[in-house]
Amino acid sequence: MRAVGYRQTLPITDAASLLDVELPDPTPTGRDLLIEVRAVSVNPVDTKVRVRAVPAPGETKVLGWDASGVVVARGSDAALFKPGDEVWYAGSLARPGTNSELHLVDERIVGRKPRSLGFAPAAALPLTTITAWELLFDRFGVPPSRRPTEDTLLVIGAAGGVGSMLVQLASRLTSLTVIGTASRPETSEWVLSLGAHHVIDHSKSLAAELKRIGFAAVTHVASLTQTESHFPEIIDILAPQGKFGLIDDPKILDVVPLKRKSISVHWELMFTRPLFATADMVAQHRLLSEAATLVDAGVLRTTLAEHFGRITAENLKRAHALIESRRSKGKVVLEGF
Repeated sequence: MRAVGYRQTLPITDAASLLDVELPDPTPTGRDLLIEVRAVSVNPVDTKVRVRAVPAPGETKVLGWDASGVVVARGSDAALFKPGDEVWYAGSLARPGTNSELHLVDERIVGRKPRSLGFAPAAALPLTTITAWELLFDRFGVPPSRRPTEDTLLVIGAAGGVGSMLVQLASRLTSLTVIGTASRPETSEWVLSLGAHHVIDHSKSLAAELKRIGFAAVTHVASLTQTESHFPEIIDILAPQGKFGLIDDPKILDVVPLKRKSISVHWELMFTRPLFATADMVAQHRLLSEAATLVDAGVLRTTLAEHFGRITAENLKRAHALIESRRSKGKVVLEGF
């Protein structure tokens, strides 16, 4: 099968940073599904793994987690899907990635693809939808209810992939007042179009920006990028007994100053369930299937922002470079081999 991978960790500008390769076709066993990959999207985790995870000598590491495709075969214990079913999912860090024609994935983290979306717009959504969903409902414990409340959610980095889904979920499925951050006119417009009630500029003082729109504090902060630089202000703007959630990788996070306000800390990594095969691993299957229903009902929309063409090393290099620039909005998708 055709795939895109790497054999050494290199800057994305290096010709050998990603390579078009041929690999053996995988065979499904147990609860695995064999998927014919139709489309993939690129996430910050792709770029992080590329520079951190060194393949063993002679091995090729395949990246990619988001995917949409068609079930080709299934292992002897798989029962949730059958060959021919159209699916979407975000894979596992512990297994080869989705940048390949054929891919193995545990059926418990796979959902049915929205019927209203093609493979490319569908591939933009799984990883960011799972991350945003788990952060909002599982970690923060926000009820999916429209009953009026005075609670507020500040989403730092709202124009990115996870932010784009978190804004939608929070504004359309809960009663939170949603405040997104963005620093450019085009990203501010994007965040507002997704349902944010307000947008503030994260390149300025968060406290001053919140005051400008009439808020002295917020009850929830989802820090999706550059947490280290924003953390001192996050402590100041969170209300007593507030909730702080993050998904990025600060080198140091001193949580002691949160004690005075009894602020709780919530890490979210959507790979935790598949990495540890948790007892509730199948929750991601249910989550993705419910999200597909919401997409088909028009409640949620795809966050596809750019289509970079076929799944090739050259096109994936362009996608990685854009992600690393930190100037992307929504998701970058590639389709077909």
